[in-house]
Amino acid sequence: MAANIYGGIDIAMKVPPHQYQATVAFYRDVVGLKPITDKAPAIGFELGPNKLWLDEAPMLSQAEIWPELFTDNFDTAADHLSRAGGVRCDAIEPLPDGFKGGWITSPANIVHMVREPNAW
Repeated sequence: MAANIYGGIDIAMKVPPHQYQATVAFYRDVVGLKPITDKAPAIGFELGPNKLWLDEAPMLSQAEIWPELFTDNFDTAADHLSRAGGVRCDAIEPLPDGFKGGWITSPANIVHMVREPNAW
């Protein structure tokens, strides 16, 4: 079975605490993106057809972008990505038990959330 992988709608920006409030203000006040407020305390913004979520990340010294990829079958996709040089890194941020997805880095060390659309 071939892996069916396609772009998701969420993009996470992991931001260190010393840059977090200024980053929120930048997207809200300077860029003027429409805030997403229905998932407080999470802070998100409408980014065209996507959602940009800003997460305070105390373990980081600089901001990182973590794109989301969807798949119809996570196990098949994870195997496919692993054979192509992707590395599972689920320890980077805990996911709920039974979650149908995981964290995988690209060869350039970009973390991706790879999940089934109804992972939760």
